[in-house]
Amino acid sequence: MPPFSRKAAAPGATADSVMADVKAGKVAPVYLLMGAENFFIDRLETQLTEALVPEGLRDWALITLFGADTDVETVVTTARGFPMGGDRMVVVLKEAQALDNFARLEAYLKQPQPTTVLIICYKNGTVDKRTKVYTLANKIGVVFEAEKVYENTLPAFIRNYAKDKGLAITTDAAQLMAAHIGTDLARITGELDKLAIALPEGKREITASLVADHIGVSKEFNIFELTDALAVKDTKKVFQIAKYFDSNPKANPIQRTLPQLFRFFQNIFLAYYAPDRSEHTLADYLGMRDWQVRRNVIPAMQRYKARKVMQILSAIRRTDARSKGIGNPSTSDGELLRELLVYILT
Repeated sequence: MPPFSRKAAAPGATADSVMADVKAGKVAPVYLLMGAENFFIDRLETQLTEALVPEGLRDWALITLFGADTDVETVVTTARGFPMGGDRMVVVLKEAQALDNFARLEAYLKQPQPTTVLIICYKNGTVDKRTKVYTLANKIGVVFEAEKVYENTLPAFIRNYAKDKGLAITTDAAQLMAAHIGTDLARITGELDKLAIALPEGKREITASLVADHIGVSKEFNIFELTDALAVKDTKKVFQIAKYFDSNPKANPIQRTLPQLFRFFQNIFLAYYAPDRSEHTLADYLGMRDWQVRRNVIPAMQRYKARKVMQILSAIRRTDARSKGIGNPSTSDGELLRELLVYILT
């Protein structure tokens, strides 16, 4: 039986589908892992090598090369070698985007070694789909594209990761992690692994309180306390939190605060178009929990008219542009946030 079967990748291959095929014995001669989200590339490469090379053979049957430290000839010569122990050799080319003359890998892909699996990790971008390297990799093997995870999808990523570990995480906890850490997926997963260990015996749910205790989030001064204070127009609390954010800019950058404020007021604006404004109906309409609606959506609707909310959304967009230097030569992020909050509250 050959050590792998040539199998053209299905369009839109996912990490789960790739690993399901490998576990079913459908191993391709080449895996091209590329895209903007390096975390997913690293994770799939690890899963592949662990599945393809038994631990006891990794010193012999697993060879790792780095694009900046090697050349095409070395990659091809290594891939054309024969396994020492076992039926298969796995060659991993990390940081392939740094490999000079990357396009010359085409020669190997035209006639891959039957006993080698070549895993190409191309980070921070994608291989041009018009090139022969991409076309051949997609024809004889598997192409996986790791798409960027954006702020608005982070809570779902966090919930799914927790679920994969047999844990639950409250909506508040997931949102708090997303707001505090941002899109650093390696750090998010590392913190979730630590939280799993920190859970009291017999408990399987991560709460916002646990997150605050273990990853350095202020229980009193965070984005959710800010939106709660804005909902009831608690001016004193709003500016206390703004001052804290300004004194801790690395933990609370304005580029992370503004998207959260935008989503908060966007939900308020959408609530005006709900079939009715009862707590449960609003929660269903907005995809939120009843208690979330009760805590800040309904209070905010009592204090902000729809027109004002629409103006606030525009103001947040303007502040975001100014925080990126557009039409703003000198105003600090802290001052930008204070100006925005004054506008919201008046």
